[in-house]
Amino acid sequence: MGTSNSDFRTAILLLLAILFMLQSSAQSGKLPTATRTKIDEAVARFSAQTSSPGIAVAVVENGEFAWAAGYGMADIENFVPATSQTLFRLASLAKPITAIAAMQLWEQGSLDLDAPIQKYCPAFPGPSFPDKGAVITTRELLGHLGGIRFYRDGPSGEPELNNTTHFSDPIAGGLSFFKNDALVAPPGTHFHYSTQGYSLVGCAIATASGEPYVDYVRRHILIPAGMAVTDVDDRIAVIQHRTRFYHKDASGKVVNAEYLDSSYKIPGGGWLSSAADVARFEVALLAGKLVKPATLTLMSTPLKPSDGSEDNYGLGWVARKVAGAEAISHNGGQHGTSTAILLVPARRAGIVVLINMDGVDSGGLAEELAKMVIAAD
Repeated sequence: MGTSNSDFRTAILLLLAILFMLQSSAQSGKLPTATRTKIDEAVARFSAQTSSPGIAVAVVENGEFAWAAGYGMADIENFVPATSQTLFRLASLAKPITAIAAMQLWEQGSLDLDAPIQKYCPAFPGPSFPDKGAVITTRELLGHLGGIRFYRDGPSGEPELNNTTHFSDPIAGGLSFFKNDALVAPPGTHFHYSTQGYSLVGCAIATASGEPYVDYVRRHILIPAGMAVTDVDDRIAVIQHRTRFYHKDASGKVVNAEYLDSSYKIPGGGWLSSAADVARFEVALLAGKLVKPATLTLMSTPLKPSDGSEDNYGLGWVARKVAGAEAISHNGGQHGTSTAILLVPARRAGIVVLINMDGVDSGGLAEELAKMVIAAD
């Protein structure tokens, strides 16, 4: 006999009631009890409304890692609870990480943000896509102004959204999908969100640093920030504490998400991490350990497309306001995941939300929780 969506929601609520007492807190005592209670209640409401199987949340307060917890299930079939250390797909939260790597090299003078990308990535463009007078820069790619297309899916090209091919070289693999294709707009003229463009940024990072993109990120971001469990989303490898990935079908039933091998887009959407680790990334940013505060401010400043269109995207971050305070954020979504990172630098506060189901409003939940944390200051 099948299980109705309402039955599933009821089961999740009952499970959450139990797991609230058993939730894994990576660090206790730094977040007021009243705030934690409000967060618990908000997550329970969100889970009931969206049927999200597993959610992990982390909070940064006063520039310090304050608290993290998991709710619901990382694996429904095997009844494995989600914890603060459960590894979720970060999806596009990879973009701020990659952008920070690029800006580190810019601070060192190793990467010219305004040089043609071919200086660092001579494999682009491909033979059927000559320059055509278009100069694309790393700065434009970081701000989605490079004119690189988004995913293409269907009989005319590789099934990028549902890629099943595993690439040992994420940069070469990523470029192979789009390097021969024409631009969708002249560089600098129009905001066109492109995970593909971040493969070019990864290429620039590798050349400017003299080491593979993944190795550079590990040595210069993950290790300094204390992100000990963050790893690439390798579907072949056995990775402890990795969640299962879920999707809600048209009938509202929670099912396993379609298979995806994201090895072709690691710089723009191919990392795994925990809520606690992403919070440590926020702490390192607020402390100026990864880039200078002035550089983070530069990254938070929206670029201006020459066509005059509105744009709130800077260099790997979205500029916004939360409860009247200046904030930066990024959301992510792909097969089996919905994610959000949100920082309020002036309040030295941050929120991380990771969910093991696609198509739900992780950003909205992050903003709701951020308002609670700011109000408690």
